[in-house]
Amino acid sequence: MSDSFQHLREEILPCRRCPRLVAYREQVARQKKKQFRSDDYWGRPVPGFGDPGARLVLVGLAPAAHGSNRTGRVFTGDRSAAFLVGALHTAGFANQPHSTRRGDGLRYDDAYLTAAVRCVPPDNRPTPREKANCLPYLARELRLLTHARSVLALGGFAWDTVRDAVPQLYGVPRPEAEFAHGRCVPLGPGRPMLWASYHPSPQNTNTGKLTGTMFVDLLEQIRASWSGAAGHSSWRQG
Repeated sequence: MSDSFQHLREEILPCRRCPRLVAYREQVARQKKKQFRSDDYWGRPVPGFGDPGARLVLVGLAPAAHGSNRTGRVFTGDRSAAFLVGALHTAGFANQPHSTRRGDGLRYDDAYLTAAVRCVPPDNRPTPREKANCLPYLARELRLLTHARSVLALGGFAWDTVRDAVPQLYGVPRPEAEFAHGRCVPLGPGRPMLWASYHPSPQNTNTGKLTGTMFVDLLEQIRASWSGAAGHSSWRQG
């Protein structure tokens, strides 16, 4: 049977490969944050979301405890999401500048968002084993995104994880380049370019390490690298 986004989603949602992450994501969903006490927390692995024909694929670290672990959609419902989606909207990759909940009308055009690890980790620190357990999901997702021209890793963890996936995806050695904001590494003819950005976490955006202008400029640089590329599709959650 050929793979598909639906098959991948059906495998991700019931995943319980990592006992520590399963226990933590469910604990957070039970205890909740006072601000979201009336919300029905997702408390499960979070699939990717966006345009299946996207040329730009953004890879984050993992769901936030009271963001994606609450809402069930990647980069939704927290301050990182507010920054990221606002920038994607400014650059023309999103139809609206906010991502608050599933079914809020958000549509990505020529962009697809996913994460290196699908369950919220304590202290935002997955273990090497947890990262390895999730790597096949990311590799399959990237393989399904056949129109991808650029993979943008958000932060050092995502950068390393995408580099880990490169050998099984493309049959070439793991890139040796270390993480640096704005770095671009070619993966070979006919393959996407790997780009790096600081993660849009409050730790970076509140301190000015990553500004909206910096991030939009990087998105525009990525788009400019596609000169002469064919058109794209758009996708919206039902």
